Amino acid sequence: MRFSRTVLHGAVAIAAVSGLAACSSTVTVQPATTSASQTSSTASTATSSGTSSPGSADLDQYYTQKLDWQDCSGVQCAKLKVPVDYANPTSSIEIEVSKVPASGTKKGTLVVNPGGPGGSGYDYAAAADQIVSGAVRSQFDVVGFDPRGVGRSAPITCVDDTKMDTWLGSDPTPNGTDGAQELLTQSKQFADSCKAKAGPLLAHVSTIDVAKDMDILRAALGEEKLDYLGKSYGTLIGSVYAGMFPSKVGRFILDGVVPPDITSEQMNLGQAKGFEQATRSYVSNCVAGGSCPLGSDVDSGMAKIRSFLNGLDANPLPVSGNGDVTKLTEGWASYGIAEAMYSKDLWPVLTDAFKSAFEGDGNPLMDLANQYAQRNADGSYSGNLMQVINPVSCLDRGGSADLAATEKEAAEFAKQAPTWGPMLAWGSLVCGVWPYQPSKPLGKITAEGSGPILVIGTTRDPATPYAWSQQLAAELADGHLLTYDGDGHTAYFSQGSSCVDNTVDAYLINGTVPPEGKAC
Repeated sequence: MRFSRTVLHGAVAIAAVSGLAACSSTVTVQPATTSASQTSSTASTATSSGTSSPGSADLDQYYTQKLDWQDCSGVQCAKLKVPVDYANPTSSIEIEVSKVPASGTKKGTLVVNPGGPGGSGYDYAAAADQIVSGAVRSQFDVVGFDPRGVGRSAPITCVDDTKMDTWLGSDPTPNGTDGAQELLTQSKQFADSCKAKAGPLLAHVSTIDVAKDMDILRAALGEEKLDYLGKSYGTLIGSVYAGMFPSKVGRFILDGVVPPDITSEQMNLGQAKGFEQATRSYVSNCVAGGSCPLGSDVDSGMAKIRSFLNGLDANPLPVSGNGDVTKLTEGWASYGIAEAMYSKDLWPVLTDAFKSAFEGDGNPLMDLANQYAQRNADGSYSGNLMQVINPVSCLDRGGSADLAATEKEAAEFAKQAPTWGPMLAWGSLVCGVWPYQPSKPLGKITAEGSGPILVIGTTRDPATPYAWSQQLAAELADGHLLTYDGDGHTAYFSQGSSCVDNTVDAYLINGTVPPEGKAC
């Protein structure tokens, strides 16, 4: 099991899912040519709008292109050409970009990303009224793009929907040698299928590649500096961009941080502890409300969740009306529970789902799992987030295929996060058999020479623990931490905190940096 880090939940998820283009397993790679609207210039020359190439004449045709905006179902859209391989930029793909123009007098352009890896920035920007305040909407064009391999941008699809159902529903905590070997076999089959279907792009969907694409987008937008709102995994894109292009950093908000310099093991343990803490907060809330199906105290409630998940291995619950999925397995149930940890609004829904599950009905918990996986009840998937999360993660951090070492790690994780630790430890197994390994570690990023960068951390965030935001804010040369004391994933315009929202707006609109130690 590998958790995505996307904020396409609740009201925004409706906008994000609707109208998503069908994902093809075929990636069209085009020769890179220079059109009349892509007049070449020298690599070292910057135009008045800041559309300079970062030192390579081979990239001029990309940096000098103009976006041809069209009307597309309520937003403006355009295609951005980027090289498949920046080391050899002779072949290209097209990145889909959306824009919602400022509702008032335009002050700037805000590029947004919701996370993932695999979240659709195109759809996120299309939901502009739900992701930023009215004040920001009035003064900024809101622009989003589907990163390479995602959604509409040369989407990577490794397996068909039926096989994806099997992959997600498989046992995330294998028992014994046979179970571990079966998970390794499934992981190898998934990785091999990705390599066979995705083509040359599979080796070039790392966060470093996406950050480079974002600078080409900045140039195509005619912006000297990039103003950016990244949430969850989107913070990783933003911090990597800041490290590569510090002089191009404008107003940067990184909300719910994934630090670039943590290892795969640190990532998994951090998330395990984060989800453990969030689940305990949920159980505490459930118990305090009375008539909680999990019992009368937090420890027994957590134990009951673990017992329930373990029991699904041998006795999955029946579900109906879900395409090829007829059983609620431990894998599906884990995704369903995880979905509710992203937002307190879903806690009552999860409580009702537990009540139904304990009575033998797995459908409500399966509904939550479907929401997590961007899966429709008929068995189709609205996006390819669950396909592409592994290619990106494996290129960024890699993993191990050593079953004995992974089993030992799972046992160690269980001491710190009994409910979520083992499944997160096993989640990186697929990266151990991935056909391409990270060519360059991301490492610590300071972004020397950038302007102030606003980092936001939520104290009980399940997917991106608060300590990660503290870490990045301290490492950045000009990082400034805003703390939100609360539950749920990310804080700006998602938790109803006027303190957070007003602080971010003041920074974004006026450049006002919050005082040290600012907390909401």
